[in-house]
Amino acid sequence: MQKRIVVKIGSSSLTGSRGGLNREAIAYFAGELAELYRRGVQPLLVTSGAVAAGFRAIGYPERPRKLHEKQASAAVGQALLMRAYQEALAGHGHVAAQILLTRTDFHSRKRIGSAVMTIEELLERGILPIFNENDTVSVDELKFGDNDTLSALVANLVKAERLVILTDTDGLYSADPRQDPNAIKYEAIGEISDDIYRMAGGSGSSVGTGGMRSKLDAARIATRGGVPVFVGRATETGDLADAAEGRGRGTHFTTTLSSMSVKKQWLGYLSRPLGALIVDAGAKRALAEEGRSLLPVGITAVEGQFHAGDVVEVRGPGGDVVGRGVVNYDMEDLQRVCGWPGPRVLETLNGLHRLEAIHRDEWISLG
Repeated sequence: MQKRIVVKIGSSSLTGSRGGLNREAIAYFAGELAELYRRGVQPLLVTSGAVAAGFRAIGYPERPRKLHEKQASAAVGQALLMRAYQEALAGHGHVAAQILLTRTDFHSRKRIGSAVMTIEELLERGILPIFNENDTVSVDELKFGDNDTLSALVANLVKAERLVILTDTDGLYSADPRQDPNAIKYEAIGEISDDIYRMAGGSGSSVGTGGMRSKLDAARIATRGGVPVFVGRATETGDLADAAEGRGRGTHFTTTLSSMSVKKQWLGYLSRPLGALIVDAGAKRALAEEGRSLLPVGITAVEGQFHAGDVVEVRGPGGDVVGRGVVNYDMEDLQRVCGWPGPRVLETLNGLHRLEAIHRDEWISLG
């Protein structure tokens, strides 16, 4: 299989400060993507910019705040964005395919499998898949949050060699370098700790939605799936190729983990938990550190409405998220037997298929 690189380009890199597409920037990125092809790499592109490209064309003086105004802007801007990419890539002999997604598209493992098959077919035929969130129909509570997260999910899905997140800053600093001249740049990060998160601020520009914090979220998702991440700038010829090869002007997030299966990715980041199980310290340790299944005896409380086969979130005694798993009990049954030892559970619930509330094969740690 050819080396795969997922590239995410933010709104601020594609549009002017007041919206509208920057054709020169798109031509530049098309050339950089074409160079990846020449080096034998299969690029996949995750692009922002639909709302930013469309709000000026639709007549708004600035980026809209109301949902229906953003959706209208995206409806116009997405067409403009794809046409610009198609025209720029055609000059290098490449064809692009548009893939618009929402989080609900990924709530089903079957639909994820279908998406992967489509992506694989496009790559097999030498087509560049261009992903974007379907902002025209997305609502805030069902959105990925930003395209940084989407890019991490795509990188894990296709088992990419690297995720390259391009932005208007050259990496992660100890403070905002625009305000603090003594800010220190981090060249490489092996673990995204709470201290690293505290250094991240809000949105970086007036036309985008994702700041450095969202890029850290994306880096955490990707690296947990075995995909190293680059966050930084590309403005000169060869910058994207350098970033794809582990160099470049930015911060590199390393990982020693292996690639994450589609099943685990769906469970951890794409599924929608329908309830929560609160567990004691022993059960938390068994799940997070010892690779064991969750038994009813370790559960102290049950929340939500769910049935056997649904995904639930598991929280520790302090309310911290431990992970997610597929539950083997209906909510009413589990609520009845939580905290009970195994023999009593089996005696009370006749016809129980398995004792485990969550089997370790249907579990992913997220703490």
